[in-house]
Amino acid sequence: MTTSRRAVLAGAILLASCAVFAAPKLARKPAAPGGSLPRYGMVVYSDLCIHMDSGEFGGQRITLQRFSEVDTVLYEYTAGGLSWPVVASDVTIDPRGKQLYFTVRPPDEDERTISGKLADGGKTLVLDGGYCGDAAVPMRLSLVTDFGRKAGACRACPAPRKKKELEEEAPAPVIEAGKTTTAGL
Repeated sequence: MTTSRRAVLAGAILLASCAVFAAPKLARKPAAPGGSLPRYGMVVYSDLCIHMDSGEFGGQRITLQRFSEVDTVLYEYTAGGLSWPVVASDVTIDPRGKQLYFTVRPPDEDERTISGKLADGGKTLVLDGGYCGDAAVPMRLSLVTDFGRKAGACRACPAPRKKKELEEEAPAPVIEAGKTTTAGL
C-alpha cells in the first residue's frame, strides 16, 4: 500500500509541476477582445507605399502607444517625403477599444482632428474622410505585423465619378416666360 500511495503522491507532484511550467505561457499576453485595441502595448496602422515613378513615399502611419496612465499617438504622413512624427494631443479611445480620435498640428498647417474605427477584426483602421479627395472612399490603414517588410507600390487614385461632374457642370434649364420649346417630334 505504501508504494501505491507513493506513486499517487509522485503523480500529483508531477502534474502540479507541469501546471506551474505551463502557466506563464498561457498568461503571456491577453488578446484584445473581439478585434479591439489592446489595453496596454503598441499597435501600428499604416498605408505607406512607394510611388514607382518617383520613388517617394506615399500614405500615412499611426502609432498608438497605450500605457496605464495615458495613451499617445505618433502621426506620420507624406508630403513628398516622410514627415517627422507629429505627437498628437487629445487622444481619446472609446472604452470598448473600437474607435479613436486625436488632434494633430503638422508643421506649417492648421490643427485637425483625425478619427477612425477598427474593422476586419482589428486588422484595419478606417479613417473618417476621403481617399484621393473622394469622401465616399474611406482611407484604410492596415495593422502592421511585420516591421521588416518593404513598402509596397502605391495604388493609383480611382477615376473620379463622371456622373457627379456632369451634374455639377450642366446648368439648370431656364424657361423664359411665354416661350416653350419641344424636341423635334
